[in-house]
Amino acid sequence: MENSHCSIEYNKSRKTQEEGIAHMSKEAPIKKKNSIDMLNGPIPSRVILFAIPLALTSIFQQLFNTADSVVAGRFIDNAALAAVGGVAPIIALFVSLFVGLSIGANVVVAVHIGHQDYSRIRGAIQTTAIVSLVSGIALTLVGIVATDPILGLVNMPLDAWDQARIYLHIYFAGIIFILIYNFGSAILRAKGDTRRPLIALAIGALLNIFFDVCATVVLGMGVAGIALGTVIANAVSAGLIVFFLLTEEDTYRLTFKGIRIVPDDLKQLLYIGIPSGMQGMVFSLANVVVQSAINSFGTDATAGSSAALNYETYAYFVVNAFAQAAVTFTGQNYAAGKLDRCDKIFRFCMIAAIGFSFIVGGTFVLFNEVFLSFFTTEAATLVFAVSRMWHICLLEFMTSSYEVSAAAMRGMNWSILPTIITVVGSCVLRIVFIFTLFPLVYSYDNLLLIYPVSWIVTGVSMLILYVIARKRAYAKALRIYSPSKAQQPA
Repeated sequence: MENSHCSIEYNKSRKTQEEGIAHMSKEAPIKKKNSIDMLNGPIPSRVILFAIPLALTSIFQQLFNTADSVVAGRFIDNAALAAVGGVAPIIALFVSLFVGLSIGANVVVAVHIGHQDYSRIRGAIQTTAIVSLVSGIALTLVGIVATDPILGLVNMPLDAWDQARIYLHIYFAGIIFILIYNFGSAILRAKGDTRRPLIALAIGALLNIFFDVCATVVLGMGVAGIALGTVIANAVSAGLIVFFLLTEEDTYRLTFKGIRIVPDDLKQLLYIGIPSGMQGMVFSLANVVVQSAINSFGTDATAGSSAALNYETYAYFVVNAFAQAAVTFTGQNYAAGKLDRCDKIFRFCMIAAIGFSFIVGGTFVLFNEVFLSFFTTEAATLVFAVSRMWHICLLEFMTSSYEVSAAAMRGMNWSILPTIITVVGSCVLRIVFIFTLFPLVYSYDNLLLIYPVSWIVTGVSMLILYVIARKRAYAKALRIYSPSKAQQPA
């Protein structure tokens, strides 16, 4: 195994580290406003305090899509629901890479905090700001150009094609606001602030519902109005995040005077973020392929699957929240040499992710008639929706096995191999199934079975890698820190 997989890039030598700490000791103590102390105190309460707002933030983010789908299905028609819901995997495909980069930004800032190297935080924030702007512009151009070819590849039903095209073009025109929000939130989360990103997104989500209803019911703008309402709401959320950063305490304040890219921070951001983003992107690609197979069953299948997808996404966001807690808490504690806390963080995040996700997913399945009625009342559509909820939503907790494990490894600067395992287990396996076995067992229920099967394969593989990565990363950390500074694991 290459040493770069398990080394902490910022600890080139003990001398460098000690010089940085000596320098920081001369600085005024940093304020603790809107932050969580991840290096000291009880882990469960701090992780939950971090993760719950993060989960709610993701849920509010998903509410944008849910609101769009509900308004399309209830106030327009089934084709509109298929159009808006059916393009969700496409949007995720394009956004995933850049959201992965925001995870890299989170780790970079968290590592600086763990090292108590506060003088480098501002440079990392400025680097993140530039990356978010460039990424947003690039994604807008690529998304608009690629809309028609992708709609063809996913077998979008013809009666939903035009509406899907309109929705995507407007959505991609304003997608830069989504990236600004995610990159800005990553900076705030690195210091333990998950409350204000939640507030910003909650306001945006409520505005999105208002704009969607007004655009369709009052103005009669159809899916174009839904997309425009979503863009405006995203802009509000992004604007609030930028405001928070511009008015932040000195250490974490975003300033445009002398703004620049710090090469070392950019390198580390890309080192962590690109594999994470590629993982999400390939994962989304697999979902696009699966969505294409779902679309082959017709508009009812596309609409029903889209409705159920919203609820399984909520269950997944619970897992993702504890995974992000794992990467942030592990990043700080591993950088600080507190290896015993890293183990406790991993165990608690895994247990919490499994338990809470099962409760959320089970609740949706148990009361599926109530939840699905928000989207549609058409019997043919509901058959497909209920089937997907039983096959996927109920079992979403299984994703904890690889999401939390991979997150903990990224916090220890192991990023590439977790990505490879996820890509092969959760993505390649699904694509191979679609093009080989699926034509032989052509049915909607058989298609959905690929999800739990791929989760089992990926989860077992990732846990094995975690055991190996932990051993090597800890050995490296113990060589960097003196025995008096490092807290060895039990």
